Amino acid sequence: MIPLGLIDTHSAGDMIGAVPEDEKETRGASRYDAVIATFVGFLALCVSGYTAYMQRQQVRAAVWPILEFDSSNAPDIHYTLSNKAVGPALIRHVIVMVDGQPVRRWKEALEKILGPGEHLFSESDMSFHVLAAGESRTVFTPHDPENNPLNYDRSNPLWVKMNKERLRVSVEICYCSTLGECWTLRASGLTPSTTTETRRCSAPSADSFEQ
Repeated sequence: MIPLGLIDTHSAGDMIGAVPEDEKETRGASRYDAVIATFVGFLALCVSGYTAYMQRQQVRAAVWPILEFDSSNAPDIHYTLSNKAVGPALIRHVIVMVDGQPVRRWKEALEKILGPGEHLFSESDMSFHVLAAGESRTVFTPHDPENNPLNYDRSNPLWVKMNKERLRVSVEICYCSTLGECWTLRASGLTPSTTTETRRCSAPSADSFEQ
């Protein structure tokens, strides 16, 4: 029996706490593998997110509508609403103005432009209409007393007046894509049109156009 006093406690402790070199290398390799696996997982997540983003952008581009509102005097005076893009436009809210003041109907617009009286015209609805990709529709055409469109004729006082005053009409049209993204078109005969992205279209109000 070896006397207790002869045991080197420091050496014993060193032997118990010592880690073989090959085990140290194994633990280091395991940590390295864990770091690599984490990094690869992060890259995969980034690639997945980017792929989803690109797919959404492609779908968004495929259904993106672009509205244009315009007036013309040939072959007759009329206003048109067109969808120049590849996706349908869901028209949610329309405001028509004369001199910046909202009107509820085309009859009211003509009274502001031509004065009180009976004014004849034809129209097509805009509010809550779905305008297909590439579709263009004539939304308003003023007529003469014989109920004919105002064809180009500088000798006709009604044509001359309407041709001049048609530029006083402006619109604000809020429309959305099939993905629920919305924009507001502001167009006028006196200033270039603008289209701005909006969070959502406002609900109908006292200023909303009724056609």
